[in-house]
Amino acid sequence: MASINARTYETGTPRKVAFLGLGVMGLPMAGHLATAGHHVTVYNRNAQKAQAWVSEFGGRAAATPREAALGADIVFSCVGNDEDLKSIVLGADGAFAGMHAGATYVDHTTASASIARELHAIATQKSLRFIDAPVSGGQAGAVNGMLTVMCGGDANEFAAVSDVIAAMARAVTLVGPVGAGQLAKMVNQICIAGLVQGLSEGIAFGQAAGLDMKQVLDVISKGAAQSWQMENRGATMVDDKFDFGFAVDWMRKDLSLVLDEARRNGARVPVTALVDQFYADVQKMGGSRWDTSSLIKRLK
Repeated sequence: MASINARTYETGTPRKVAFLGLGVMGLPMAGHLATAGHHVTVYNRNAQKAQAWVSEFGGRAAATPREAALGADIVFSCVGNDEDLKSIVLGADGAFAGMHAGATYVDHTTASASIARELHAIATQKSLRFIDAPVSGGQAGAVNGMLTVMCGGDANEFAAVSDVIAAMARAVTLVGPVGAGQLAKMVNQICIAGLVQGLSEGIAFGQAAGLDMKQVLDVISKGAAQSWQMENRGATMVDDKFDFGFAVDWMRKDLSLVLDEARRNGARVPVTALVDQFYADVQKMGGSRWDTSSLIKRLK
């Protein structure tokens, strides 16, 4: 069974690239790079997963991030958190140790803005380039090559790699200097948290009132209440289905980044803080791996 869905690529000059981290997002993202014609070397902590990727897409699997990065013009990564990112970037077997001067590291992990700035500073000392490039669109966006990518970095360095990133995405945008991509992703998660809670309350209210909520959602999705969450998760919330999409554990990790940053910059995010606690309730209900739309389970 294919790990990605076919899409049309604007093929440019094939580049030698590496991709570190073949999770639910990274595996299809790397697949789109290979399908677009780039020469891809992959690394994953689970070597069997890397070999399975090679069996499907070609390319090569490496035993360490350093080995994967050797000779690559661009090294991509998509891992779990700040510590995971450090573990594959730094040290004798880290990607930076294998990259040549002038090569670019593009990180798609949803991580802190501070780690992006820290790694950028280290990269600069080594004559490397660094771009933080978290994504939105979930597993479906990764499989379909339709992610939204928010990038932080130097404009010229971004321009040199944006066409390659585009193989995985429908939109690739530079939003500011290094760290700005991570901050933009935090804005994204703040907005999603409030939307999902509002949608949950609306559906639960309508069900308590005896309404046909699929019909109601179809009606109101054509008006001012329309959102991606309503269009893509409303019906499954009505059906009590949460076995897909972005997991509650991952959302809580992302919201912890938001709340840490808000404490640093003084922003007030009371609704986000409240929804974070609601997600903690869902975890206590056994919903750690449920989709984030499972917020509605608290209300039933």
